[in-house]
Amino acid sequence: MTGPSLADLVAPVGVSQFFDAVQGRAHRRFPGRAGRFADLLPWSEVNRVLREHRLEFPRLRLARGGAVVPAHEYSELVETRRTGLVPRLLPAALAEHMRGGATLVLDSVHELSGPVGELAVALEHELRERVQVNLYAGWGTTHGFDVHWDDHDAIIVQVSGRKRWRVHGVTRPAPLRRDVALPERPAAEPLDDFVLEDGDVLYVPRGHWHDVSAMGVESLHLTIGFNRATGVDLVAWLADRLRAEEVFRADLPRFAEPGERRRHAAVLRERVVAALDDDVVDRFLADRDAQAPALAQVGLPWTATADLLPAGDEALVRLLTPRAVLADEGGAVVLSAAGRRLVFAAAARPVLVALLGSVPLPVKALVEAGAPVLDRATVRALLGELVTQGLLAPV
Repeated sequence: MTGPSLADLVAPVGVSQFFDAVQGRAHRRFPGRAGRFADLLPWSEVNRVLREHRLEFPRLRLARGGAVVPAHEYSELVETRRTGLVPRLLPAALAEHMRGGATLVLDSVHELSGPVGELAVALEHELRERVQVNLYAGWGTTHGFDVHWDDHDAIIVQVSGRKRWRVHGVTRPAPLRRDVALPERPAAEPLDDFVLEDGDVLYVPRGHWHDVSAMGVESLHLTIGFNRATGVDLVAWLADRLRAEEVFRADLPRFAEPGERRRHAAVLRERVVAALDDDVVDRFLADRDAQAPALAQVGLPWTATADLLPAGDEALVRLLTPRAVLADEGGAVVLSAAGRRLVFAAAARPVLVALLGSVPLPVKALVEAGAPVLDRATVRALLGELVTQGLLAPV
């Protein structure tokens, strides 16, 4: 059973329409039927995560009335034989704070729950940006956080229950975490005041002020956060690329005559303008995708053996880089992923194309994709090379 895709989350708006008319522009609600996310993160899975993982503050925290509850009020540090002090939740104290209106927050829950992890992988592939999924749970009558803005876009998935949202819009367009000025707090009433119900989805762009309040009933939602590439990111990337040129590595002529400093500035300006060609955005985005880290999936026991893969072709494997880039170069095909650049014969292209979506596939399907040019042994050798590079693993 596959989880929701971006198309599922933003329906009835199409994905292309979401990118063109919604993303980065305004908040948008996408109503859905109750229970459609019930299998994504049921309460039993939340309880399992809390029980089986050592979750330190601030990754796991409680918030109430706009303030963070001190961690020692619902957890304790216990001595272990080899790792020293580790955190342990105090279930009764945690529940008491939540009965009193506290909101439970758990960052990066996609690393702890399989279905949420699969959702994050799918969305990273579609959004072409790194994704983090945080959990928010509570059922009090207070708000966990005061009105605030985030430095990332967010897709909110209401898994269970309901919560009241008030969205105030922007006071500074496209603010950054590291910025020259902070947005002013909104003075007027919210632009929108609504209840997000079980099965609904909400999109809130970066910089849009909002506050969220519990309604005395159960609420469990996921916030899918992602930072889209900006012009500042491009300039920082370009600065690193310019290190290859001696004129940018050279010392500035601080003590030279003013005319010499102006001539040096002119040379630098000329080189920067030349680097800012018509294709610079495409080159930057392709390199950003190619540098995106791989999933932390090991694939034991097979990847620790000489065989690298299970013997049977029914075994599932997946590419661990949802944003891998494939390009044709001089009669070869180049896979750029996780900072690596692997060159294969052009005949490998169908196999690599099949892997690009990071969806688990049986080895058999990849052998069929390579046929008749590549035989089974060659395809398995190709997959083995991807395993050794940390780019592929059995599921």
